[in-house]
Amino acid sequence: MRTLRAFVLAMLALAGCAHASRPLKPVANVNLSHFMGDWYVIAHIPSYPERNAYNAIESYMLRRDGRIQTHFRYRNGSFDSPVKVMQPVGTVRPGTSNAVWGMQFVWPIQAEYVIAYLSPDYSLTIIARNKRDYAWIMARTPTISDAAYADAVQRLQAMGYTLEGLRKVPQRWPEPAVDAERATTP
Repeated sequence: MRTLRAFVLAMLALAGCAHASRPLKPVANVNLSHFMGDWYVIAHIPSYPERNAYNAIESYMLRRDGRIQTHFRYRNGSFDSPVKVMQPVGTVRPGTSNAVWGMQFVWPIQAEYVIAYLSPDYSLTIIARNKRDYAWIMARTPTISDAAYADAVQRLQAMGYTLEGLRKVPQRWPEPAVDAERATTP
């Protein structure tokens, strides 16, 4: 009986690993001009710098060279903290119908950025990675309904994420004008 139980637990663990190692399926097509603009980070499995983000917004602008200028701003630790800004540049990977990008924070490294879900009206998106280490649920508005949030979380889990570390990003708007002297780069 003990051997059977150990075998079943081992198979469940392997099944979980197999699910997580399967490549993510990006959305079929992204109209870049519609995707550009502001996206509020509703929830995330965060990278280290953004683990305590408040009022996080990711903004995209299509550059003349075809790359995507990104402006990610957030407050670290509270609504009253100074604004922090990161400005990576995205490059669409050929043959992905604009759904997979390389996001460059530091030359020459490009982090994987997969648009794994995008609502038909471009109001909600899920950005994921094949490693299942980071993820972002973003919307055009600072809040979404409980049902939309539950659906997004379910989609993320279906992609192979464990949801460990999933954090709702506190959003409080309108925000006072950003004081340029208080804006910092992490």
